Amino acid sequence: MIPIAKPYLTTEEAQAAYDTILTGWITQGPRVAEFEEKFARYTGAKYAVAVSNCTTALHLAMIVAGVKEGDEVICPSMSYVATANSIKYVGAKPVFAEVNPKTYNLDVVDTERKITQKTKAILLVHQIGMPADIDAFKRLADKYKLKLIEDAACAAGSAYQNAKIGSHSELVCFSLHPRKVISTGDGGFITTNREDYYQRMKLLRQHGMSVNDRVRHESAKVIFEDHVEVGYNYRMTDIQAAVGIKQLEKLDWIVEERRKIAMQYHEAFSDIDFIRLPIEEDGYFTNYQSYSVYLKENCPISRNELMQKMLDAGVSTRRGIMTSHRETAYKTEYADVSLPVSENACDNSIILPLYIPMKQEDITKVIETFKANILVAVNL
Repeated sequence: MIPIAKPYLTTEEAQAAYDTILTGWITQGPRVAEFEEKFARYTGAKYAVAVSNCTTALHLAMIVAGVKEGDEVICPSMSYVATANSIKYVGAKPVFAEVNPKTYNLDVVDTERKITQKTKAILLVHQIGMPADIDAFKRLADKYKLKLIEDAACAAGSAYQNAKIGSHSELVCFSLHPRKVISTGDGGFITTNREDYYQRMKLLRQHGMSVNDRVRHESAKVIFEDHVEVGYNYRMTDIQAAVGIKQLEKLDWIVEERRKIAMQYHEAFSDIDFIRLPIEEDGYFTNYQSYSVYLKENCPISRNELMQKMLDAGVSTRRGIMTSHRETAYKTEYADVSLPVSENACDNSIILPLYIPMKQEDITKVIETFKANILVAVNL
């Protein structure tokens, strides 16, 4: 069975984890600090805060941005449910806006329509690694005096207007889950250019502790910590950070290899007129965290039938990105919400296997299986 994805981890990462374990310092410590410095440098941000996963990153971003109970935050429904959940965590209300049918990223026109007196922020998702139009949303946020937060869970290594994702706005949140381009098993980051946000997020991720464990351990004097506000245990371990440092060193190469596979899919499928392929416009650079194909209305086979036939042939696929307002946790509250573009894209998109290293024979099998099942349907 060809999997939909798998992390690229080698003996280098295993050795780094092993070496860290032997130091005796395995929680948040010197490796985390090193990883943060290197991640900030890579993205071009002034600061980076390592946390336990992207969901906790989004939660902390909401807090430091001042989002609170009674506020509204505009975001796409077409995103993993953690996007909306992070808004709920602070007592605010997710307001779902439509996506652009070509990129699956938030539509700026519909977002502006949804702004009310209660709107506090816009949560912009770089869907499956494809950068959103950050400049357009920064202008919109400035116009209405809103906070702009980027959900860059899938976008490590992607770039917008020749600058890496992570450097463009005040709060950018990343995931290091195994389905992402680089992984630490689980983990996340928040990048920011604001020192006040940086200092508070470091405080919040460790129970609001005024002095972290590493500083106390390294001090030649006795230090007593204070807990200055109610915080959380959102720490990354040094074991994860050691793995992440090695992963970060390979990130640009990993993206390059992923793009080579995506280009093979592009070339193989470009002559099929009843599907739409990912569109990467000038100024946008995607890491191809996933490769999603949209089946147009005239496609002779349904998305679900195609997925089953590919599975029967030994090729894993996944449905298009979910729409949160139709998930059980949200559908009662959002029963009156209609997002036809998002719903259509979700229901008619198929995600194909893409990972490295991916054998050429497996890439060929994915291509041939996909095309064969569509062509058979055409001839029936």
